[in-house]
Amino acid sequence: MQTVRVGVLGSGDVGKVLAAGFASLGHEVKIGSRDPEKLREWASASARVSTGTFAEAAQFGDILVLATLGAAAEDAIRLAGLDAFDNKVLIDATNPLDFSKGMPPTLFVGTTDSLGEQIQRLVPKARVVKAFNTVGNAHMINPQFPGGPPDMFLCGNDADAKKIVTQICDAFGWGVVDIGGIDASRYL
Repeated sequence: MQTVRVGVLGSGDVGKVLAAGFASLGHEVKIGSRDPEKLREWASASARVSTGTFAEAAQFGDILVLATLGAAAEDAIRLAGLDAFDNKVLIDATNPLDFSKGMPPTLFVGTTDSLGEQIQRLVPKARVVKAFNTVGNAHMINPQFPGGPPDMFLCGNDADAKKIVTQICDAFGWGVVDIGGIDASRYL
């Protein structure tokens, strides 16, 4: 895969792990947050990683990663600017988890809709691919399991975008199982 610019929206563990993974492959990364200053020390460990707002990360990236809490996804996208997603591959690594009633969390959207579908409707010109939401962040990059490399499930409506995300998964040490259109997010 050729070197690209990656914008990561979300500064939690998932965002940081995926940002570091892309940087380790030689890609330039801008990780976006509501409070970019809190990431400056973390980002200083790599010359390939910079920090910014959600809008700056979305404008920067040729490929975008949505790695916020599921409940914060729509707000992050709106803060980034809806047009910033036009014609870009958007890897949706979010889950629709509701922590408002404590642990364990419940889902705030379920079997008749999904967060992936909601995101695709919010940014209809984005090329949304749901991936990386079914594995813990400790295993997202170069996973090591007995029996060989595991498979990453992904789905989305754009075949070319899924090919790009498949290349990313391969570079990160994953096999890929394509489970269909974005409506398959209901199962992920």
